[in-house]
Amino acid sequence: MCILTPTITYRKMPYSSSTRGRSKGRKTIQSKKTTVDGVKFASSLEAYMYKALKDANIKADYEGEEFTLQEGFLFESDSIERSGRREYKNNGNKKILPIRYTPDFVGENFIIECKGRANESFPLRWKMFKSLIQKTRPGTTLYKPQNQADCDETIKLILDNIKNTHE
Repeated sequence: MCILTPTITYRKMPYSSSTRGRSKGRKTIQSKKTTVDGVKFASSLEAYMYKALKDANIKADYEGEEFTLQEGFLFESDSIERSGRREYKNNGNKKILPIRYTPDFVGENFIIECKGRANESFPLRWKMFKSLIQKTRPGTTLYKPQNQADCDETIKLILDNIKNTHE
């Protein structure tokens, strides 16, 4: 038995250059944190996908694998920059952290990323992820459902692929 427990969080956005076109104090809707079978999902779409995979008896791990898209490195030059509203100063000569990516579901020969509304950094990260998968896991199919209908279609495509592979 699956137990769904959704919660919604509203966050009032402060006015800054990063709000790009949003009016001061406008609320943005955060994804609904949802728990199913004791597993905490970052969104209700991820929870829906989990249930659909489970109902179809398709094995996939939720956030089971982290991929490094760009290795960390030591930046050994000066970099004069402003971070937010802080002062304009040298922010160089330090270790730059790696860029990592954790897809929602990883199964045998497929990866699923449920993405209702993409944030600003997602398109670049997704392209980097596709490049990595092409180099390291040829033959892996990527799915990026954006709504429940896409999740249902993803399940059908995975089942068809499993059926065709075992014929």
